[in-house]
Amino acid sequence: MSPASPPLSTPPPTFSGDTLDLILNRLLPTLLVTALSARSLVGRWRLLHSKLSVLLSSLSAAASASSAPYSSANPLFTDLLPNLLTTLRSLESLSSRCLDPTLPSGKLHLQSDLDIATASLSLHIHDLELLLRSGLLNQPNPHSTAIVLSLPSSSASRADLSLFVRDLFARLQIGAIDLKIKALDSLLQFLESDPPKLAPVVAQEGDLSSLIRLLDPSSHSLIRDSAATAVSLLATASATSRHILFDEGALGPLLRVLETGSLAVKEKAAAAVEVITADTTNAWAVAAYGGVSILINACRPGSGSPSIQSLAASSLNYISSIDGLRDSIAEEGAVPVLIDLLSSGSPSASKNAALCLWSLASFGGEAIRVSIVEEGGLRNLLQLLSDFSLSSDPDISEHTLRAIHALSLSSAVAKTLSSSPGFFLQLTDLILRSSGATQLAAAAVLSNLSPSDELKRYMSPSMVALVKMLESSKPESAQEIASRALVSLLAVRSNRKELARDEKSIMRLVQMLDPGREEVCKKYPVFVIHALAAGGGVGCRRRLGEAGACSQLQKLADADVPGARKALNRITGGRFKNIFSFIRRE
Repeated sequence: MSPASPPLSTPPPTFSGDTLDLILNRLLPTLLVTALSARSLVGRWRLLHSKLSVLLSSLSAAASASSAPYSSANPLFTDLLPNLLTTLRSLESLSSRCLDPTLPSGKLHLQSDLDIATASLSLHIHDLELLLRSGLLNQPNPHSTAIVLSLPSSSASRADLSLFVRDLFARLQIGAIDLKIKALDSLLQFLESDPPKLAPVVAQEGDLSSLIRLLDPSSHSLIRDSAATAVSLLATASATSRHILFDEGALGPLLRVLETGSLAVKEKAAAAVEVITADTTNAWAVAAYGGVSILINACRPGSGSPSIQSLAASSLNYISSIDGLRDSIAEEGAVPVLIDLLSSGSPSASKNAALCLWSLASFGGEAIRVSIVEEGGLRNLLQLLSDFSLSSDPDISEHTLRAIHALSLSSAVAKTLSSSPGFFLQLTDLILRSSGATQLAAAAVLSNLSPSDELKRYMSPSMVALVKMLESSKPESAQEIASRALVSLLAVRSNRKELARDEKSIMRLVQMLDPGREEVCKKYPVFVIHALAAGGGVGCRRRLGEAGACSQLQKLADADVPGARKALNRITGGRFKNIFSFIRRE
């Protein structure tokens, strides 16, 4: 968007104060009487009488305003009066024709002319009432003659900011196309100067419904593009403006823009839709507006820019979190499109597609998981994991692993993954070298599979990292996932021996048993120590005992911590058996 043109200032239009007096004191009173005296098209004149009464009231309010001198200098008001005068003169002429019983120009022609004049009168009344509601006519402002008020800084007073916004929105609804474009340019400049601070002001002081109407396909292309940019700024800048936009019905028009707009304006609409649907209380409305198919089409190759594909996939992910809409997403054909995006989209689009597939696979049931696998989803996810493993964007690996984990809930997928050496080497690498959510996701996949003992031996280097993960207090599931992964690997005797030789890991495990370490849920290190002491030889049990595991386990057993007594018996029971065997040999 090019920078907005500087605000323009012009002298007040040439306009005599007698015009307002003429309308108020001669034309309107005469027309009000005539409207009740018409002998033809009586119903239409009765309607006109009510409109003329409203007009008289509104004009009288404008004329008697305490700041009337300012209203007479307001260009919107001075532009309105000449046009209003023309319409009233036309009605005056039509009233004379209606008083002639011969109807010289014909009844149908007269009826058409009267309808046109009535429509014009309704528009003038609307504009005048809008000006009155805005408070601009009563506002003493030194810039009241400007075509667009001077742009205030974001540090200006709330009163000045409000005046500027009300003036802009009045021009958006009353002015000609060139004034609307200038007003939109100034609105964009205003918002861009400090979006988080100014977006709520615009939302609360402006008439957002009028801005949203400019998104209509019938609007001038420049106006529509600028309006889409403004709506996108308002949607992304603050929660307040975003909620007001949604309440005013912006989602439907934004989806239409995403479907039919130019590339630049589609990107703005996609960004606005994405942040609106991020709020699950709003996301349900996408389906109501028929937006699911629009978002799916926006994800297709060639349908737009990589940015649009990424934002559309993100929106679909938010929608997929809602019960009742996941089936709708699948039925609309999202699965093959999202799977294709895994391999053909940008890193951001692929990441969001993986996250959406995770949501569908996790909560959509077995039927959706089967369809994802049949469409090649597992293959593309594994390829994506291989391509972006340990990339500069760890979210890609994390989201991909989460989707793979969700698919592994199907026994056939779990069996396939459990027999893939290359995949387990990737998991080992991710657990060792990644951190945070990616490491946790890799451990979660491991804990859900049943690899062979040989593959578990391949993964032995990851055990130290899993022990460290066992200490993590956030998220809450991390300790459980790490313990399950460790117990799985410790089913192999050589892994038990290897971990037992790592003094630091043994000390970590024993320290986790300390009742004073409240951040660690005791049952998880207990499970790991129980697995470590199972058939790991005298050396494993001796090292655990020497590190102080027995005294800590006794405390936990007394506190009825699950598994503590069994783990204690495993360590001490093995020692007693060895002593008993020695005595028998002697």
